[in-house]
Amino acid sequence: MVNKRIELFTDSSVNPQTKIGFAAYLQRDDKSISLEALRNIIKIKKFENSSSTKLELQSFLWALDEIKEQKKDILDYEIVVYTDCQNIISLKTRKERLEKNNYHSSTGKLISNYDLYIKFYEEIDKLDISFVKVKGHKKTILKDEIDNIFNLVDKASRNALRVYK
Repeated sequence: MVNKRIELFTDSSVNPQTKIGFAAYLQRDDKSISLEALRNIIKIKKFENSSSTKLELQSFLWALDEIKEQKKDILDYEIVVYTDCQNIISLKTRKERLEKNNYHSSTGKLISNYDLYIKFYEEIDKLDISFVKVKGHKKTILKDEIDNIFNLVDKASRNALRVYK
């Protein structure tokens, strides 16, 4: 029975002209950590030759790899992923069709980022993982604790991209 839980918040920002982007993630294992303390443990990584869809997948997979390095008993954890990426949210329901079509479109063309989709499915199939869609950019008065934490990650990726320019 799983009784340990990790909350994973992921987001990214990319410049479509330069195809350079920054992924950010925050891992919360302890709900008693303050928002200010959480701000200081956000991890950021630069990715090149990316797009918004590709970078969201890269962000999630990078964060998951980092957590697996740190938690050798990852299979004992329930992982809840918070993201504003509709593509990631919908991937679980698209798995059967993508695999059936061998990651090809209806016109027979290999779909973009197929390699990342394959890795995504390989990873999540091994884990007790769920995905929660976070609505980004809510008015402050409507934000709950999860929104406030996600906002930290969103700002971190956007700021990293802004500073890089």
